[in-house]
Amino acid sequence: MKQVKASISGIEGYVPDYILTNAELETLVDTNDEWIVSRTGIRERRILKEPGLGSSHLGARAVKGLLEKTNTDPSEIDLLICATITPDFVFPSTANLICDQLGIRNIGSFDVNAACSGFIYALELGAQFIETGKYKKVVIVGADKMSAVMDYTDRRTCILFGDGAGAVLLEPNEDGYGVIDTLIRADGVGYNNLVQRGGGSRFPASHETVDARMHFLHQDGQQVFKSAVRNMADVSAEMMERNHLSHEDVAWLVPHQANRRIIEATASRMGVGMDKVMMNIERYGNTTAATIPLCLWDYEKDLKKGDNLIFSAFGAGFTWASAYVKWAY
Repeated sequence: MKQVKASISGIEGYVPDYILTNAELETLVDTNDEWIVSRTGIRERRILKEPGLGSSHLGARAVKGLLEKTNTDPSEIDLLICATITPDFVFPSTANLICDQLGIRNIGSFDVNAACSGFIYALELGAQFIETGKYKKVVIVGADKMSAVMDYTDRRTCILFGDGAGAVLLEPNEDGYGVIDTLIRADGVGYNNLVQRGGGSRFPASHETVDARMHFLHQDGQQVFKSAVRNMADVSAEMMERNHLSHEDVAWLVPHQANRRIIEATASRMGVGMDKVMMNIERYGNTTAATIPLCLWDYEKDLKKGDNLIFSAFGAGFTWASAYVKWAY
């Protein structure tokens, strides 16, 4: 019998209309366009401005477009997994809310919290449900409203992040296309270098946590940068080595869009030229769990059936991950 793989049969993304430019950030904090672009590669990012809307709105828009694009009825979906670190609520899950908004009923749905590595973590989970024969159609969503946890008086972090969502449909494939291999890693030693300290069970919301600005994202940029460069490069190189891939075999590197310099270092370690690297950080910034599917969405027209793709990510936790995907269409 042929081995079943979980192939990506469709991709869709969604970003809000509002564009937060570097010029506007110059009016909020002590920064400038040249400084931001030279250090991060970011020129603008999208922000969900409408009150009362959260990550589920972003995710639902992406999934709605995905279902329409692939001519998939909501009743055909067997499972939906949402990768996010900015859930609408502590509970219920953002995946539950996405399903409700789209009329997807009576299926399993849950969230994965692995920060910027979340999409690859969720992809590995979804792929296993397909490979075992348990399910036929699984939706993986990466959705984050990072503006909800941004301190727009902190020039170190507010320049980096934006809002967005991307979604893929996984289906069985017996012709060798799909998710070939995945690697997921974590080390909690770095937790305090990239963290939202307030609002959880350790520091529940109070006047004190609000006054201390603990409900915003806090980052030690230097430590995160060093760890991201090392681990994204290492896990991507390991993925190539264990699957006997040379740089010539790789059609595209699909890296997490955190910082242009991190992306360039990862590509260099893999021996992959920048002409083979998907990048949209200039327009969206870091959308956390949404960056990889948004790249696939932007570059979909350039993908060819059989292309070897290497996904690579690093995020809070610390977490890092890679996936080897053979494109199916």
